[in-house]
Amino acid sequence: MSEAPALKHVQVREYVRALCEGAPPGSAAPSERELVQRFGVARMTVRQAMDSLVNEGLLERMPGRGTFVAKPKGEVGRLTSYTEDMAKRGLLPESSTLLARREQAGPGVARALDITEGDAVIHWKRLRRADGAPMCIEDAYLNEVILPGFLQSGMPTSLYDALEARGLRPTWAEDSVSADVANDDEAALLDVEAGAPVLRVARRALHEDKCVEVSRSVFRADRMTVYVQFADAR
Repeated sequence: MSEAPALKHVQVREYVRALCEGAPPGSAAPSERELVQRFGVARMTVRQAMDSLVNEGLLERMPGRGTFVAKPKGEVGRLTSYTEDMAKRGLLPESSTLLARREQAGPGVARALDITEGDAVIHWKRLRRADGAPMCIEDAYLNEVILPGFLQSGMPTSLYDALEARGLRPTWAEDSVSADVANDDEAALLDVEAGAPVLRVARRALHEDKCVEVSRSVFRADRMTVYVQFADAR
C-alpha cells in the first residue's frame, strides 16, 4: 500500500513528460486539476510530479498563468560532477580517498539529508587533484539507507557515476560558495600556506525530490574559478 503514491507520482510525471518533450517552448502543460481527475490521485501527488519536471528544467511556472514548456537553456545550470567539471576545463581529474566509513549523522548533515540525527551515513573524504596538483578537499555524506553495500563494493572513481548506476544521479543541487582561509590541516593537503585564500563550497544534491548527497569542499582559490551562467527568463 505504501508504494502506491510513489508509483502514481512516477506515472503522472512520465505522462506529462511524454506530452511536453519536443513541444514548442511556451506550450501549456496539463493543469493540476486535469491530472488529478485523469489519474484519480491527490493534488499533492500531482504537485510532486510537476515539481520534478520544473526542477529538471522541462517546465516552468508563471505565477497567475500556469505551467508551460520551458525554453531550452543548453548547458545553463547543468549539474556536473568534479570529474566532469575538470575534464571540461581541459584538466585531468584524479582523487585519493582520505577516509571512507560509516558514521552517525550530526544535526547539520541530518537536516540536509532529511534524516534523523544519529542515523547512519557514509562519510567519504577525498583529496581531489587536477593535472596532478591538489585542487580541493571534499567531504561527502550519503544516506546509507538508500545506498546499501556502498562501502563494501569498492570506492568508485566517480560518485555521480556510482549514483547513476543505482538510478540516483542528482538531477539538481543547491550550492553555496564562500571565501575563507585555509587552516593548518587543509593547507598541508592542498600544498598552500596556512591562511591562504580558499573557496568553500557546500552542496545539497537531490535526485528529483530526494536528497542523495551533502558535500563540503575546500578549493584552492588560486586554481579554481567558479563559473555561473544565466539565461533570460522571459
